[in-house]
Amino acid sequence: MSNRIGAMLRVFGAVTALSSLIILPSLLLAALWHEPTVLPFLQAMLPTLAAGAVLWYVFRNSHYELRLRDGFLITAGIWIIAGLVTAVPFYLALPQLSYTNAVFESTSGLTTTGATMLIGLDTLPKSLLFFRSSLNFFGGMGIVILAIAVLPMLKIGGMHLFKAESTGPVKDNKLTPRIAETARTLWIVYLGLNVLCALAYWFGGMDLFDAVNHAMATIATGGFSTHDASFGHWNSGLLDGIATVFMLLGGVSFSLHWYAWRAATVSHYQASSEVRAYFGILAGFSLLVAVFLWTAGTFGSFGESLRHGAFQVVSNITTTGFLTTGFTTWPGMLPVLLIMIGFIGGCSGSTAGGMKVARVQMVVRQGYRELKQLVHPKAQFLVTMGGKRVSESVVISVAGFCALYITVYLVLFLLLTADGVDIVTAFSSVAACINNMGPALGLNAMHFTALSDFSTWLMSFAMLVGRLEIFTILVLFIPSFWQE
Repeated sequence: MSNRIGAMLRVFGAVTALSSLIILPSLLLAALWHEPTVLPFLQAMLPTLAAGAVLWYVFRNSHYELRLRDGFLITAGIWIIAGLVTAVPFYLALPQLSYTNAVFESTSGLTTTGATMLIGLDTLPKSLLFFRSSLNFFGGMGIVILAIAVLPMLKIGGMHLFKAESTGPVKDNKLTPRIAETARTLWIVYLGLNVLCALAYWFGGMDLFDAVNHAMATIATGGFSTHDASFGHWNSGLLDGIATVFMLLGGVSFSLHWYAWRAATVSHYQASSEVRAYFGILAGFSLLVAVFLWTAGTFGSFGESLRHGAFQVVSNITTTGFLTTGFTTWPGMLPVLLIMIGFIGGCSGSTAGGMKVARVQMVVRQGYRELKQLVHPKAQFLVTMGGKRVSESVVISVAGFCALYITVYLVLFLLLTADGVDIVTAFSSVAACINNMGPALGLNAMHFTALSDFSTWLMSFAMLVGRLEIFTILVLFIPSFWQE
């Protein structure tokens, strides 16, 4: 066996063991609370931990400088392995759940989508609910970045993995000279925001268990809740406001959070054209939805309309997926509008899904440039971001990404309808999964149990493709990728 394959198997072995250890905190809580999930957690963790450790041990001496091509393969492999491993506790603890549905649940958690196959969350063991939320937590910053931060063996080719995992059009900026240090820095910022969010929820009226779980789902923009009614369970304007603030922060680049903390200034946020556009888009849609709800008489006052409208707009654009009253029953265009704004997503380098604000900005400006070029054929117009010219190669790359993104969406939509899913459910379900947003319309408004096994695997694939931003997965389907 070549050193290249051995080196990759060494990484996969380490990641398999690491994925099994995600179960450990929930196992300890189950033992502390004397819950029946102790045995399923043990049965899920020990065999995969042993298998991963053995695989790593066998190939521990395989040394090979991983190439960019290997980075794509390993990144995709890590996410697939993590999803398959973390599905086992759901499968063993919940007899009503098939392994197919369990993989959907775990993939949804790790990709921070928030779509679910579970009904009756309020009655589930608390340790299992904590496990769901922890999948949001670990998936938020990314299993790959976690691995780079804590596993020295992944420093080989680490930058290639970091590029494959990072979100947004520009992935070369490093906060610190060493990639492992960069990953650890991002995790420190991420952990800090989680602690602040949990404390805010706790002081706002949640008990400590709910506060910790919802903080993990909020900063990760994951959307898993411990209650079927999500934030509607509390019907609290204060908690809705806290969630809105921290969802907003989760949708902003964590690099900017780090710079703001390091320099004790918000100037980096103000200087970012993407952040300015992000808040502008959120403000515009929030006002539009609030006015529509108010004039339709859905809520008694404009204040209530603004509270619920802004919460849902922020939740959907950041692709978190939390709910208050449930937007699927809102009047007129609002349900479809709220599904579609998930395509915009948050900022590059955030935990949010979607195409990202920077790409949407760039495509709109490129379109506007083409319009001006038609009026003035001999003039030279530039696409700029933040006052700086964007190179033609980046513009072309972003345009290609957006075109491919929509193409994949349409193919998945057609495949879902071919499996007998109605158009409204198919349109919204694919959008919810590929944008890692969670809530859908039609039969999947609350949960995705109506899907067949084929459609369930298809939506698991959609979540993975969306989380890894199309290219990382689709490049594996190109024949030349596998040629030396």
